[in-house]
Amino acid sequence: MNHEILINWSPQETRVAVIEYGAVQDVLIERSLERGLVGNVYMGKVTRVLPGMQSAFIDIGLERAAFLHVADLIPNLAAKHNKDGDEVAAAPPIERQVFEGQSLLVQVLKDPIGTKGARLSAQISVAGRLLVYLPQDDHVGVSQKIPLHQRELLRNRVLALRGQGESDVARLGGYILRTNAEDATDSELAQDIAYLKTAWRRIKLGSTTQPAPTLLHQDLSLVQRVLRDIVEPQTHSIRIDSREQLAAMRAFATTFMPDTLDKLSLYQGERMVFDLYNVDAEIATALQRRVDLRSGGYVVIDQTEALTTVDVNTGGFVGAKNFDETIFKTNLEAAQAIARQLRLRNLGGIVIADFIDMSSDKHRAAVLAELQKHLSRDRTKTSLGGFSALGLLELTRKRTRESLAHVLSNECPVCHGRGAVKTARTVCYDILRELLTEARNFNPARFRVLAHTSVVDMLQDEESAHLAGLSAFIGKPIELQGDTSLSPEMYNIVLS
Repeated sequence: MNHEILINWSPQETRVAVIEYGAVQDVLIERSLERGLVGNVYMGKVTRVLPGMQSAFIDIGLERAAFLHVADLIPNLAAKHNKDGDEVAAAPPIERQVFEGQSLLVQVLKDPIGTKGARLSAQISVAGRLLVYLPQDDHVGVSQKIPLHQRELLRNRVLALRGQGESDVARLGGYILRTNAEDATDSELAQDIAYLKTAWRRIKLGSTTQPAPTLLHQDLSLVQRVLRDIVEPQTHSIRIDSREQLAAMRAFATTFMPDTLDKLSLYQGERMVFDLYNVDAEIATALQRRVDLRSGGYVVIDQTEALTTVDVNTGGFVGAKNFDETIFKTNLEAAQAIARQLRLRNLGGIVIADFIDMSSDKHRAAVLAELQKHLSRDRTKTSLGGFSALGLLELTRKRTRESLAHVLSNECPVCHGRGAVKTARTVCYDILRELLTEARNFNPARFRVLAHTSVVDMLQDEESAHLAGLSAFIGKPIELQGDTSLSPEMYNIVLS
Protein backbone atom coordinates (compact mmCIF):
# COMPACT_ATOMS: atom_id res chain seq x y z
CA MET A 1 0.00 0.00 0.00
CA ASN A 2 1.23 3.49 -0.88
CA HIS A 3 1.03 5.04 2.61
CA GLU A 4 2.45 8.47 3.41
CA ILE A 5 2.12 10.85 6.37
CA LEU A 6 2.37 14.65 6.13
CA ILE A 7 2.77 16.81 9.25
CA ASN A 8 2.16 20.56 9.25
CA TRP A 9 3.43 22.04 12.53
CA SER A 10 3.10 25.50 14.02
CA PRO A 11 3.34 26.64 17.66
CA GLN A 12 -0.43 26.87 17.92
CA GLU A 13 -1.51 23.84 15.96
CA THR A 14 -0.31 20.47 14.66
CA ARG A 15 -2.06 18.94 11.63
CA VAL A 16 -1.46 15.43 10.33
CA ALA A 17 -2.71 14.02 7.02
CA VAL A 18 -2.63 10.33 6.15
CA ILE A 19 -2.29 9.72 2.41
CA GLU A 20 -3.08 6.40 0.75
CA TYR A 21 -2.75 5.92 -3.01
CA GLY A 22 -2.45 9.67 -3.47
CA ALA A 23 -5.72 10.51 -1.66
CA VAL A 24 -6.25 12.01 1.78
CA GLN A 25 -7.78 9.37 4.04
CA ASP A 26 -7.48 10.85 7.52
CA VAL A 27 -6.79 14.23 9.13
CA LEU A 28 -5.84 14.71 12.77
CA ILE A 29 -5.61 18.12 14.44
CA GLU A 30 -4.16 19.01 17.82
CA ARG A 31 -4.10 22.55 19.16
CA SER A 32 -1.82 23.65 21.96
CA LEU A 33 -4.75 25.34 23.73
CA GLU A 34 -7.26 22.53 23.05
CA ARG A 35 -5.22 19.36 23.36
CA GLY A 36 -7.21 16.10 23.56
CA LEU A 37 -7.67 14.43 26.93
CA VAL A 38 -8.04 10.73 26.04
CA GLY A 39 -5.46 8.70 27.98
CA ASN A 40 -4.85 11.41 30.58
CA VAL A 41 -4.84 10.23 34.20
CA TYR A 42 -6.20 12.52 36.91
CA MET A 43 -6.65 12.56 40.64
CA GLY A 44 -10.30 13.54 40.64
CA LYS A 45 -12.87 14.39 43.29
CA VAL A 46 -16.38 12.92 43.38
CA THR A 47 -18.83 15.82 43.28
CA ARG A 48 -22.11 13.93 42.91
CA VAL A 49 -23.33 10.32 43.01
CA LEU A 50 -26.44 9.42 40.99
CA PRO A 51 -27.86 6.05 42.17
CA GLY A 52 -30.66 6.20 39.59
CA MET A 53 -28.11 6.29 36.75
CA GLN A 54 -25.50 4.20 38.59
CA SER A 55 -23.01 6.93 37.77
CA ALA A 56 -21.00 9.67 39.41
CA PHE A 57 -19.75 13.09 38.35
CA ILE A 58 -16.04 13.67 38.94
CA ASP A 59 -14.24 17.01 39.07
CA ILE A 60 -10.94 16.67 37.18
CA GLY A 61 -10.34 20.38 36.74
CA LEU A 62 -12.29 20.91 33.51
CA GLU A 63 -15.12 23.32 32.78
CA ARG A 64 -17.67 20.50 32.95
CA ALA A 65 -17.64 17.63 35.43
CA ALA A 66 -16.64 14.29 33.95
CA PHE A 67 -18.80 11.15 33.97
CA LEU A 68 -18.00 7.76 35.59
CA HIS A 69 -20.30 4.74 35.22
CA VAL A 70 -20.32 1.87 37.71
CA ALA A 71 -19.11 -0.52 34.97
CA ASP A 72 -15.88 1.50 34.69
CA LEU A 73 -14.86 1.11 38.31
CA ILE A 74 -11.97 -1.19 39.23
CA PRO A 75 -13.07 -4.77 38.38
CA ASN A 76 -12.41 -6.27 41.82
CA LEU A 77 -14.70 -3.61 43.29
CA ALA A 78 -17.35 -3.93 40.61
CA ALA A 79 -18.00 -7.68 40.82
CA LYS A 80 -16.63 -10.98 42.04
CA HIS A 81 -15.51 -13.61 39.53
CA ASN A 82 -14.59 -17.27 39.77
CA LYS A 83 -11.32 -18.74 38.49
CA ASP A 84 -12.76 -19.07 34.97
CA GLY A 85 -13.57 -15.38 34.85
CA ASP A 86 -17.34 -15.86 35.13
CA GLU A 87 -19.21 -13.34 37.25
CA VAL A 88 -20.62 -15.02 40.36
CA ALA A 89 -21.88 -11.96 42.23
CA ALA A 90 -23.66 -8.86 41.08
CA ALA A 91 -21.70 -5.64 41.18
CA PRO A 92 -22.44 -3.56 44.27
CA PRO A 93 -24.26 -0.32 43.45
CA ILE A 94 -22.15 2.75 42.87
CA GLU A 95 -23.40 4.48 46.03
CA ARG A 96 -21.71 1.72 48.06
CA GLN A 97 -18.40 2.15 46.23
CA VAL A 98 -17.87 5.92 45.98
CA PHE A 99 -19.04 8.92 47.98
CA GLU A 100 -19.14 12.68 47.51
CA GLY A 101 -15.84 14.35 48.35
CA GLN A 102 -13.83 11.18 47.73
CA SER A 103 -10.53 11.44 45.83
CA LEU A 104 -10.39 8.93 43.00
CA LEU A 105 -7.75 7.98 40.42
CA VAL A 106 -9.41 8.08 36.98
CA GLN A 107 -8.51 8.08 33.29
CA VAL A 108 -10.26 9.77 30.36
CA LEU A 109 -11.86 7.34 27.89
CA LYS A 110 -13.62 9.91 25.70
CA ASP A 111 -13.07 13.62 25.22
CA PRO A 112 -15.91 16.01 26.08
CA ILE A 113 -18.27 16.08 23.10
CA GLY A 114 -20.82 18.83 22.65
CA THR A 115 -22.57 19.40 25.98
CA LYS A 116 -21.37 16.10 27.42
CA GLY A 117 -18.46 15.93 29.83
CA ALA A 118 -15.52 13.55 29.47
CA ARG A 119 -16.14 9.82 29.99
CA LEU A 120 -13.92 8.33 32.71
CA SER A 121 -12.74 4.96 33.93
CA ALA A 122 -11.13 3.95 37.21
CA GLN A 123 -9.47 1.08 35.33
CA ILE A 124 -6.17 2.68 34.41
CA SER A 125 -4.16 1.69 31.33
CA VAL A 126 -0.88 3.17 30.14
CA ALA A 127 -0.09 2.82 26.43
CA GLY A 128 3.40 2.16 25.13
CA ARG A 129 4.72 1.45 21.66
CA LEU A 130 4.26 -2.33 21.83
CA LEU A 131 2.17 -2.90 24.94
CA VAL A 132 -0.65 -1.44 26.96
CA TYR A 133 -0.01 -1.77 30.71
CA LEU A 134 -2.93 -2.69 33.02
CA PRO A 135 -1.54 -2.06 36.51
CA GLN A 136 -4.77 -3.06 38.29
CA ASP A 137 -5.16 -6.34 36.38
CA ASP A 138 -3.12 -9.51 35.89
CA HIS A 139 -4.41 -10.56 32.48
CA VAL A 140 -2.13 -10.75 29.42
CA GLY A 141 -4.06 -10.29 26.19
CA VAL A 142 -3.03 -10.14 22.53
CA SER A 143 -4.42 -8.00 19.72
CA GLN A 144 -6.85 -9.93 17.53
CA LYS A 145 -5.08 -8.56 14.46
CA ILE A 146 -2.07 -10.76 15.29
CA PRO A 147 -2.36 -14.23 13.68
CA LEU A 148 -3.90 -16.82 15.98
CA HIS A 149 -0.92 -19.18 15.88
CA GLN A 150 1.40 -16.44 17.22
CA ARG A 151 -0.74 -15.21 20.10
CA GLU A 152 0.09 -17.90 22.67
CA LEU A 153 3.82 -17.61 21.99
CA LEU A 154 3.72 -13.84 22.43
CA ARG A 155 1.63 -14.17 25.58
CA ASN A 156 4.14 -16.57 27.14
CA ARG A 157 7.05 -14.27 26.27
CA VAL A 158 5.40 -11.33 28.03
CA LEU A 159 4.50 -13.51 31.04
CA ALA A 160 8.17 -14.40 31.37
CA LEU A 161 9.40 -10.82 30.90
CA ARG A 162 6.96 -9.03 33.18
CA GLY A 163 8.27 -10.71 36.35
CA GLN A 164 11.92 -9.82 35.79
CA GLY A 165 13.22 -7.53 38.54
CA GLU A 166 9.99 -7.67 40.54
CA SER A 167 9.89 -9.33 43.96
CA ASP A 168 6.17 -8.73 44.56
CA VAL A 169 4.05 -10.79 42.16
CA ALA A 170 0.98 -8.71 43.02
CA ARG A 171 2.65 -5.67 41.48
CA LEU A 172 3.24 -7.29 38.08
CA GLY A 173 0.04 -6.05 36.45
CA GLY A 174 -1.42 -7.11 33.13
CA TYR A 175 -0.62 -6.29 29.53
CA ILE A 176 -2.21 -6.18 26.12
CA LEU A 177 0.12 -6.74 23.18
CA ARG A 178 -0.52 -4.22 20.41
CA THR A 179 -0.50 -5.17 16.74
CA ASN A 180 3.02 -3.82 16.12
CA ALA A 181 4.38 -6.17 18.81
CA GLU A 182 4.02 -9.08 16.41
CA ASP A 183 7.70 -9.06 15.37
CA ALA A 184 9.16 -7.46 18.52
CA THR A 185 12.26 -8.91 20.16
CA ASP A 186 12.47 -9.73 23.88
CA SER A 187 14.74 -6.73 24.33
CA GLU A 188 12.18 -4.38 22.77
CA LEU A 189 9.36 -5.84 24.86
CA ALA A 190 11.43 -5.54 28.04
CA GLN A 191 12.25 -1.92 27.21
CA ASP A 192 8.58 -1.13 26.74
CA ILE A 193 7.68 -2.87 30.02
CA ALA A 194 10.32 -0.84 31.88
CA TYR A 195 9.00 2.41 30.37
CA LEU A 196 5.39 1.59 31.29
CA LYS A 197 6.23 0.60 34.86
CA THR A 198 8.19 3.82 35.34
CA ALA A 199 5.21 5.82 34.08
CA TRP A 200 2.88 3.96 36.44
CA ARG A 201 5.19 4.57 39.45
CA ARG A 202 5.08 8.31 38.69
CA ILE A 203 1.28 8.17 38.56
CA LYS A 204 1.04 6.30 41.88
CA LEU A 205 3.42 8.72 43.56
CA GLY A 206 1.40 11.67 42.32
CA SER A 207 -1.85 10.09 43.52
CA THR A 208 -0.51 10.03 47.09
CA THR A 209 1.12 13.46 47.09
CA GLN A 210 -1.07 15.67 44.86
CA PRO A 211 -4.48 17.13 45.80
CA ALA A 212 -7.57 16.57 43.68
CA PRO A 213 -8.19 17.64 40.98
CA THR A 214 -4.71 17.20 39.47
CA LEU A 215 -3.40 15.95 36.13
CA LEU A 216 -0.96 13.11 36.88
CA HIS A 217 -0.19 11.72 33.43
CA GLN A 218 -0.66 13.13 29.93
CA ASP A 219 -0.68 11.11 26.75
CA LEU A 220 1.92 11.72 24.05
CA SER A 221 1.70 14.70 21.73
CA LEU A 222 0.21 14.21 18.28
CA VAL A 223 3.59 14.07 16.50
CA GLN A 224 4.70 11.33 18.92
CA ARG A 225 1.41 9.43 18.55
CA VAL A 226 1.98 9.46 14.79
CA LEU A 227 5.02 7.24 15.34
CA ARG A 228 3.33 5.10 17.98
CA ASP A 229 -0.11 4.62 16.46
CA ILE A 230 -0.31 5.66 12.80
CA VAL A 231 2.90 4.42 11.18
CA GLU A 232 2.41 1.09 9.44
CA PRO A 233 4.86 -1.31 7.78
CA GLN A 234 3.54 0.05 4.46
CA THR A 235 4.36 3.66 5.42
CA HIS A 236 7.14 4.79 3.10
CA SER A 237 7.64 8.38 4.28
CA ILE A 238 6.81 10.81 7.09
CA ARG A 239 7.39 14.43 6.08
CA ILE A 240 7.25 17.30 8.56
CA ASP A 241 7.82 21.00 7.90
CA SER A 242 9.45 21.84 11.28
CA ARG A 243 13.14 21.22 11.88
CA GLU A 244 12.65 21.42 15.66
CA GLN A 245 9.81 18.88 15.70
CA LEU A 246 11.72 16.60 13.34
CA ALA A 247 14.56 16.48 15.87
CA ALA A 248 12.07 15.67 18.64
CA MET A 249 10.50 12.90 16.53
CA ARG A 250 13.91 11.43 15.76
CA ALA A 251 14.81 11.42 19.45
CA PHE A 252 11.54 9.66 20.27
CA ALA A 253 11.97 7.21 17.40
CA THR A 254 15.56 6.41 18.41
CA THR A 255 14.34 5.30 21.84
CA PHE A 256 11.04 3.64 21.00
CA MET A 257 10.71 3.06 17.24
CA PRO A 258 14.13 2.89 15.55
CA ASP A 259 12.63 1.22 12.47
CA THR A 260 10.83 4.49 11.61
CA LEU A 261 13.97 6.67 11.58
CA ASP A 262 14.64 6.15 7.87
CA LYS A 263 11.09 7.25 7.04
CA LEU A 264 11.40 10.66 8.72
CA SER A 265 12.38 13.65 6.64
CA LEU A 266 12.19 17.45 6.69
CA TYR A 267 9.93 19.05 4.09
CA GLN A 268 11.62 22.14 2.61
CA GLY A 269 9.53 22.80 -0.48
CA GLU A 270 8.39 26.24 -1.52
CA ARG A 271 4.74 25.29 -1.17
CA MET A 272 3.14 24.35 2.14
CA VAL A 273 3.47 20.63 2.87
CA PHE A 274 -0.33 20.17 2.77
CA ASP A 275 -0.38 21.59 -0.75
CA LEU A 276 1.28 18.41 -2.04
CA TYR A 277 -2.02 16.55 -1.95
CA ASN A 278 -4.47 19.49 -1.67
CA VAL A 279 -5.18 18.58 1.93
CA ASP A 280 -6.72 21.96 2.76
CA ALA A 281 -9.13 21.54 -0.15
CA GLU A 282 -10.08 18.09 1.17
CA ILE A 283 -10.68 19.56 4.63
CA ALA A 284 -12.89 22.24 3.07
CA THR A 285 -14.87 19.52 1.28
CA ALA A 286 -15.20 17.57 4.53
CA LEU A 287 -16.95 20.59 6.07
CA GLN A 288 -19.61 20.56 3.35
CA ARG A 289 -22.73 18.41 3.07
CA ARG A 290 -22.21 17.36 -0.54
CA VAL A 291 -19.35 15.22 -1.82
CA ASP A 292 -19.12 14.84 -5.60
CA LEU A 293 -18.17 11.50 -7.15
CA ARG A 294 -15.93 11.20 -10.20
CA SER A 295 -18.73 9.69 -12.29
CA GLY A 296 -21.00 12.70 -11.79
CA GLY A 297 -23.01 11.28 -8.90
CA TYR A 298 -22.77 12.63 -5.37
CA VAL A 299 -23.45 11.81 -1.73
CA VAL A 300 -24.99 14.11 0.88
CA ILE A 301 -23.80 13.70 4.47
CA ASP A 302 -25.80 15.15 7.38
CA GLN A 303 -24.43 14.88 10.90
CA THR A 304 -26.71 15.10 13.93
CA GLU A 305 -26.08 14.41 17.61
CA ALA A 306 -27.76 11.00 17.45
CA LEU A 307 -26.62 9.69 14.08
CA THR A 308 -25.20 10.49 10.65
CA THR A 309 -27.17 10.00 7.46
CA VAL A 310 -25.70 9.51 3.99
CA ASP A 311 -27.80 9.84 0.84
CA VAL A 312 -26.47 8.57 -2.51
CA ASN A 313 -27.62 10.16 -5.77
CA THR A 314 -26.76 9.56 -9.44
CA GLY A 315 -26.66 13.31 -10.16
CA GLY A 316 -25.38 13.89 -13.68
CA PHE A 317 -24.22 10.29 -14.20
CA VAL A 318 -26.33 8.66 -16.93
CA GLY A 319 -24.18 5.57 -17.56
CA ALA A 320 -23.42 3.85 -20.82
CA LYS A 321 -25.40 0.58 -20.74
CA ASN A 322 -28.63 0.41 -18.78
CA PHE A 323 -30.31 1.88 -15.70
CA ASP A 324 -29.41 -0.99 -13.33
CA GLU A 325 -25.74 -0.79 -14.31
CA THR A 326 -25.72 2.98 -13.79
CA ILE A 327 -27.12 2.58 -10.28
CA PHE A 328 -24.67 -0.22 -9.47
CA LYS A 329 -21.62 1.77 -10.55
CA THR A 330 -22.78 4.84 -8.64
CA ASN A 331 -23.31 2.80 -5.48
CA LEU A 332 -19.89 1.14 -5.81
CA GLU A 333 -18.19 4.51 -6.11
CA ALA A 334 -20.27 5.87 -3.24
CA ALA A 335 -19.24 2.95 -0.99
CA GLN A 336 -15.59 3.89 -1.39
CA ALA A 337 -16.36 7.59 -0.82
CA ILE A 338 -18.44 6.89 2.29
CA ALA A 339 -15.69 4.84 3.95
CA ARG A 340 -13.17 7.58 3.19
CA GLN A 341 -15.42 10.39 4.44
CA LEU A 342 -16.11 8.57 7.71
CA ARG A 343 -12.36 8.56 8.40
CA LEU A 344 -11.70 12.06 7.07
CA ARG A 345 -14.58 13.64 9.00
CA ASN A 346 -14.07 11.31 12.01
CA LEU A 347 -17.78 10.50 12.16
CA GLY A 348 -18.80 8.20 14.98
CA GLY A 349 -21.89 6.52 16.35
CA ILE A 350 -24.69 5.22 14.14
CA VAL A 351 -24.44 5.84 10.40
CA ILE A 352 -27.40 5.20 8.06
CA ALA A 353 -26.56 5.04 4.35
CA ASP A 354 -29.36 5.29 1.81
CA PHE A 355 -27.92 3.79 -1.36
CA ILE A 356 -29.88 3.96 -4.60
CA ASP A 357 -32.31 1.02 -4.70
CA MET A 358 -30.89 -2.07 -6.43
CA SER A 359 -33.07 -4.91 -7.64
CA SER A 360 -30.22 -7.41 -7.93
CA ASP A 361 -29.07 -9.33 -4.82
CA LYS A 362 -25.71 -9.76 -6.55
CA HIS A 363 -25.29 -6.01 -6.87
CA ARG A 364 -26.26 -5.44 -3.21
CA ALA A 365 -23.71 -8.03 -2.08
CA ALA A 366 -21.01 -6.43 -4.23
CA VAL A 367 -21.69 -2.95 -2.80
CA LEU A 368 -21.64 -4.37 0.73
CA ALA A 369 -18.32 -6.12 0.05
CA GLU A 370 -16.84 -2.94 -1.44
CA LEU A 371 -17.83 -0.92 1.61
CA GLN A 372 -16.45 -3.58 3.95
CA LYS A 373 -13.14 -3.67 2.07
CA HIS A 374 -12.58 0.06 2.49
CA LEU A 375 -13.82 0.11 6.09
CA SER A 376 -11.24 -2.57 6.95
CA ARG A 377 -8.49 0.05 6.46
CA ASP A 378 -9.96 2.20 9.23
CA ARG A 379 -7.98 2.22 12.49
CA THR A 380 -11.22 2.97 14.36
CA LYS A 381 -13.48 0.00 15.05
CA THR A 382 -16.49 -0.24 12.74
CA SER A 383 -19.36 -2.71 12.58
CA LEU A 384 -21.32 -3.17 9.36
CA GLY A 385 -24.80 -4.65 9.05
CA GLY A 386 -26.69 -5.71 5.94
CA PHE A 387 -29.36 -3.95 3.92
CA SER A 388 -32.67 -3.52 5.72
CA ALA A 389 -36.08 -4.27 4.24
CA LEU A 390 -36.27 -0.59 3.29
CA GLY A 391 -32.95 -0.74 1.47
CA LEU A 392 -31.04 1.20 4.15
CA LEU A 393 -27.57 0.16 5.30
CA GLU A 394 -26.66 0.61 8.96
CA LEU A 395 -23.16 0.67 10.43
CA THR A 396 -21.55 1.88 13.62
CA ARG A 397 -18.16 3.51 14.12
CA LYS A 398 -16.61 3.95 17.55
CA ARG A 399 -16.70 7.57 18.73
CA THR A 400 -13.56 8.57 20.70
CA ARG A 401 -13.09 12.25 19.85
CA GLU A 402 -14.83 15.21 18.28
CA SER A 403 -15.61 15.06 14.58
CA LEU A 404 -13.62 17.26 12.20
CA ALA A 405 -16.60 19.59 11.77
CA HIS A 406 -16.93 20.09 15.53
CA VAL A 407 -13.21 20.82 15.85
CA LEU A 408 -13.10 23.38 13.05
CA SER A 409 -16.59 24.88 13.08
CA ASN A 410 -19.17 26.63 15.24
CA GLU A 411 -22.90 26.64 14.74
CA CYS A 412 -23.79 29.50 12.40
CA PRO A 413 -25.38 32.37 14.38
CA VAL A 414 -27.31 33.47 11.27
CA CYS A 415 -28.95 30.20 10.21
CA HIS A 416 -29.16 28.71 13.75
CA GLY A 417 -27.59 25.38 12.95
CA ARG A 418 -28.61 24.87 9.33
CA GLY A 419 -24.98 25.53 8.34
CA ALA A 420 -21.60 26.12 9.94
CA VAL A 421 -18.77 28.64 9.97
CA LYS A 422 -15.18 28.22 11.08
CA THR A 423 -14.27 29.13 14.65
CA ALA A 424 -12.44 32.38 15.30
CA ARG A 425 -9.34 30.40 16.28
CA THR A 426 -9.49 28.44 13.03
CA VAL A 427 -9.68 31.71 11.06
CA CYS A 428 -6.79 33.07 13.17
CA TYR A 429 -4.67 30.10 12.16
CA ASP A 430 -5.75 30.47 8.52
CA ILE A 431 -4.58 34.09 8.70
CA LEU A 432 -1.28 33.17 10.36
CA ARG A 433 -0.60 30.53 7.69
CA GLU A 434 -1.47 32.93 4.85
CA LEU A 435 0.71 35.66 6.37
CA LEU A 436 3.61 33.22 6.39
CA THR A 437 2.93 32.26 2.77
CA GLU A 438 2.68 35.91 1.68
CA ALA A 439 5.91 36.75 3.50
CA ARG A 440 7.69 34.02 1.53
CA ASN A 441 6.45 35.37 -1.79
CA PHE A 442 6.54 39.15 -1.24
CA ASN A 443 8.59 41.70 0.67
CA PRO A 444 6.26 44.51 1.80
CA ALA A 445 7.05 47.00 4.54
CA ARG A 446 4.15 45.75 6.67
CA PHE A 447 1.05 43.57 6.64
CA ARG A 448 -2.44 44.77 7.53
CA VAL A 449 -5.14 42.26 8.40
CA LEU A 450 -8.82 43.17 7.99
CA ALA A 451 -11.06 40.65 9.73
CA HIS A 452 -14.16 40.26 11.85
CA THR A 453 -13.82 41.85 15.29
CA SER A 454 -14.01 38.44 17.03
CA VAL A 455 -10.99 37.25 15.03
CA VAL A 456 -9.07 40.45 15.69
CA ASP A 457 -9.88 40.27 19.41
CA MET A 458 -8.53 36.73 19.58
CA LEU A 459 -5.37 37.69 17.68
CA GLN A 460 -4.82 40.54 20.15
CA ASP A 461 -5.60 38.43 23.21
CA GLU A 462 -5.28 34.62 23.29
CA GLU A 463 -3.23 34.40 20.09
CA SER A 464 -1.11 37.49 20.70
CA ALA A 465 1.99 35.43 21.51
CA HIS A 466 1.66 33.46 18.27
CA LEU A 467 1.08 36.66 16.27
CA ALA A 468 4.09 38.34 17.85
CA GLY A 469 6.19 35.24 17.21
CA LEU A 470 5.21 35.21 13.54
CA SER A 471 5.94 38.96 13.21
CA ALA A 472 9.39 38.43 14.69
CA PHE A 473 10.00 35.41 12.44
CA ILE A 474 9.14 37.22 9.17
CA GLY A 475 10.69 40.48 10.37
CA LYS A 476 7.64 42.60 9.44
CA PRO A 477 5.03 44.43 11.56
CA ILE A 478 1.48 43.07 11.42
CA GLU A 479 -1.39 45.52 11.94
CA LEU A 480 -4.94 44.44 12.82
CA GLN A 481 -8.21 46.14 11.92
CA GLY A 482 -11.63 44.86 12.98
CA ASP A 483 -14.61 45.15 10.64
CA THR A 484 -18.07 44.09 11.82
CA SER A 485 -19.36 44.11 8.25
CA LEU A 486 -17.22 41.07 7.46
CA SER A 487 -18.53 37.58 8.20
CA PRO A 488 -16.63 35.57 10.84
CA GLU A 489 -14.77 33.63 8.13
CA MET A 490 -13.88 36.53 5.86
CA TYR A 491 -10.61 38.43 6.07
CA ASN A 492 -8.27 40.43 3.85
CA ILE A 493 -4.50 40.78 4.04
CA VAL A 494 -3.21 44.07 2.70
CA LEU A 495 0.46 44.45 1.74
CA SER A 496 1.87 47.95 2.10
